[in-house]
Amino acid sequence: MKVLLAFNEPPKSEEFDSVDIVSEQAIKDEVDAVQTSLLSLGHQVECLAIDHIEKDLKKINQFKPDLIFNLVEGYNGDAGMEMGIAGLWELKGITYTGNSALTLGLAQNKAMAKKLFQAGNILTPAFEVYERIPKKTALSYPLIVKPSREDASLGITQDSIVHDLQQMQRAVSEILKQYSQPALVEQFIDGREFNISILGNNPIHILPISEIDFSNLDKGYYSITTYEAKWMPEHPLYKKTPPRCPAEISATLKRRLEDIALAVYRLLRGRDYGRVDVRMDSNDEIYVLEYNPNPDISPDAGFIRSLKAGGYEYEDFVSIVLKEAAKRKANG
Repeated sequence: MKVLLAFNEPPKSEEFDSVDIVSEQAIKDEVDAVQTSLLSLGHQVECLAIDHIEKDLKKINQFKPDLIFNLVEGYNGDAGMEMGIAGLWELKGITYTGNSALTLGLAQNKAMAKKLFQAGNILTPAFEVYERIPKKTALSYPLIVKPSREDASLGITQDSIVHDLQQMQRAVSEILKQYSQPALVEQFIDGREFNISILGNNPIHILPISEIDFSNLDKGYYSITTYEAKWMPEHPLYKKTPPRCPAEISATLKRRLEDIALAVYRLLRGRDYGRVDVRMDSNDEIYVLEYNPNPDISPDAGFIRSLKAGGYEYEDFVSIVLKEAAKRKANG
């Protein structure tokens, strides 16, 4: 097939005033890995960094792809446009891989997704959303404060955990200033953290579950996956919070986690591949934090770690995702 590999060019370092650019630059590794697999599978591939819609559409019209392998996570540095680009593919009538524009939009708006979880009787931490600095809260401390429309642990640090109103106000103010979006304030669930990766549509494959190991954290550090712990290999928090895949869990807990992840995937109409992040408290209650559509698929990412633990090679993954998209194209 003729496959257009579409992605967003990472912002230039001078356009970013924080370490947040580290996660954005992971797209280069994704593109290289997917392109190599597509070529190995015998497909004709054209790579295109989406940065100027009118110009990009001309190139797409010239190439006339059968499918788009969609790795676009935003537009000109705006992650909120991820769903917009997927919507553009739909308007153009071009079948693309990964989650739909609707699912991308719902999942990115964490508050909206949590309301859907609640409506679907899926347990999620109690929360409030603030567009300005709050004067009070109905939630019980401790709380965690984070951006309401970001992924990749952007904006999450050890200071995100707050124990009183003054700390919460300071954390909310930082989110409003740094990310220009509402702050999501959640009940902090102190406990174990699991990532459940999902592949395919019919059938749906739940890959081996991964757990973040917090046992080596120094005293005084909260058991959370901060931005540094997720993206900066030389940072102490990265080294002291390694993922364990497959997680050492009982068969009963494994089934519970799989059932919850499947319910989330179906509720938000996930497709092709995705990841559900949860935490479990001391009473073994499982709380869904979020659904991550089109998660990072660079070769050393958590999703690929689960994939390999399940016996799949990277090329297998690309082939499965492409075949799922081809089925949609064939079915109109």
